[in-house]
Amino acid sequence: MNVNNGCNIKTNYLCLFSADSCKVNVCLNGGTCVTEAGKDPFKCICAEGFTGPTCNETDFGPCNPNPCKNDGSCEIVTNSRRGDVFSEYVCKCPIGFDGIHCQNNVNDCAGQPCQNGGTCRDLDGDFTCKCPSPYVGKHCNLRCISLLGMEGGGISESQISSSSVYYGILGLQRWGPELARLNNKGLVNAWTSATHDKNPWIELNLQRKMRFTGIITQGASRMGTAEFIKAFKVASSLDGRTYTMYRPEGQSKDIFVGNMDNDGTKTNLFDPPIIAQYIRIIPVVCRKGCTLRLELVGCELNVYLNTTGCSEPLGIKSRLIDDRQLTASSTFRTWGIESFTWHPHYARLDKQGKTNAWTAASNNHSEWLQVDLLRPKRITGIITQGAKDFGNVQFVSAFKVAHSDDGKYWTILKDDKTKTDKVVPFESSLILTYTLKVSLRTQILHVDFN
Repeated sequence: MNVNNGCNIKTNYLCLFSADSCKVNVCLNGGTCVTEAGKDPFKCICAEGFTGPTCNETDFGPCNPNPCKNDGSCEIVTNSRRGDVFSEYVCKCPIGFDGIHCQNNVNDCAGQPCQNGGTCRDLDGDFTCKCPSPYVGKHCNLRCISLLGMEGGGISESQISSSSVYYGILGLQRWGPELARLNNKGLVNAWTSATHDKNPWIELNLQRKMRFTGIITQGASRMGTAEFIKAFKVASSLDGRTYTMYRPEGQSKDIFVGNMDNDGTKTNLFDPPIIAQYIRIIPVVCRKGCTLRLELVGCELNVYLNTTGCSEPLGIKSRLIDDRQLTASSTFRTWGIESFTWHPHYARLDKQGKTNAWTAASNNHSEWLQVDLLRPKRITGIITQGAKDFGNVQFVSAFKVAHSDDGKYWTILKDDKTKTDKVVPFESSLILTYTLKVSLRTQILHVDFN
């Protein structure tokens, strides 16, 4: 045993105890030297395939380093040899990848899974279809063409309002908005705006966000005179305060062609569909009076994501949500090394690798992770998962959820009983699935950590 500067050297690596332990990189084979507080003056972060105090030892075995790409798992196979390599292993590929080393991303769009003119987009191990209106569903195989309840009575009178009401025959006849139901019968059977109303409108509140794919309009006869709307506009809103005027795709004007008589029906389709809770019809040109009967066409919002329900993942794991949509309050770097940065776009379920999650720079209540969904979507649950930082198990023990439609004004999810901010506990590093009792309709999801 040799003695050098008071240090016992039993191996072929340099032993330093000063504050400048990493001034000269003592780590071999591409390893990175970092200083530590404690009994060990430095630590080596080894490259793949090497181990030992100074990365001076080879990490033996056919699966070390892992030869499988794209998060494939390496399994040792006994009593057999691969023809292309000299190791006894086989790569188990995740869905969407194939090849000897899972190096090939299977083109899930090759089989043309999207029907009815849908456009396919290939993802990591999955695909998504952009469906033309009124088609929806995973394969664009469903049609969003349900009658939403004006004619059948599913939409109640309290859900229908208007800018004004016409009263006829000395005020005895009330042509109110609640009468504006398609094919409504009777002497007074439609909505008519007041004569003095220069900016009339009629509005329907569906009480929840819906997907609207069309509207059917109809006029009526008042005192023997045919009245109907020849042209109209459509505005929509998510909250009943801010409205967006709809413009049909490929057209320069936002005006729909209406009816040509008082009893026939006219159907106009919305392509792309409208996602809203409030629909407002604004007459532009009327014959005699602005008189209207109508029906809305569409479906529940849960098929807006082109799925058959709200249990399908939104795309963080599959990368349908790209890196730019994931942001955070801060980012942590292990030992301050750039290559060991735990970026927010690493916060993908079941991600593999040495840095395979997002980590905040500090452990306090001000940290947050945010997902911009780019457009309003219904959220029914969150799945979270911890990770290991070089052997140290780390996970969020509790978090809050906030949501916003514009990124400026936020609503924190409340506890049903206490009406205070809902704190979701997380007591292990395993996967936690948190199901929201009330589904959220939002564009941006913001998670604060306790």
